[in-house]
Amino acid sequence: MILDLPYILETRRNHALEHATLHMLSRTHQGNMAGHSNPTGFFLLGDFSTQDVWINSTEALERLREGESGLAIHAGCGTNLATTTLLAGTLSWSVLRLAKSAWTRLLLLPIAIAAGVIGVLIARPLGPLLQQRYTTEADMGAMQIIDIIPIRKGVHRIITK
Repeated sequence: MILDLPYILETRRNHALEHATLHMLSRTHQGNMAGHSNPTGFFLLGDFSTQDVWINSTEALERLREGESGLAIHAGCGTNLATTTLLAGTLSWSVLRLAKSAWTRLLLLPIAIAAGVIGVLIARPLGPLLQQRYTTEADMGAMQIIDIIPIRKGVHRIITK
């Protein structure tokens, strides 16, 4: 399967570890935090010390290995945002596309808004399901955290293998 190709699988595992690390960090840190994964690790953005990133990413890896696969799913994931945007936008656009004139488009506007709301409601459970099945992989395999490098204030690079 394409999701098991090395670079894709490594990215999915790093994405899961990124989410789990953010869950761990959010217990003691307030404010904005984000991440970005790739096949060789991930970046964390937020006001964290390098020691905090080491402690929390190590705990996240251990907990994923122990079977806490729910840590791989994160409400702030871009998968959720993309799913919501695409569904709501596509459903609303599909309704407005039926209009042949500006007047008809105006009359269809409440239906288009309702269709967008339905898209948002469908996306709420769909986004996490897409994370679970496609964009993350909670089975860490033999993954190890190799290094954590502070890039600049508010940015850390976590290197995995």
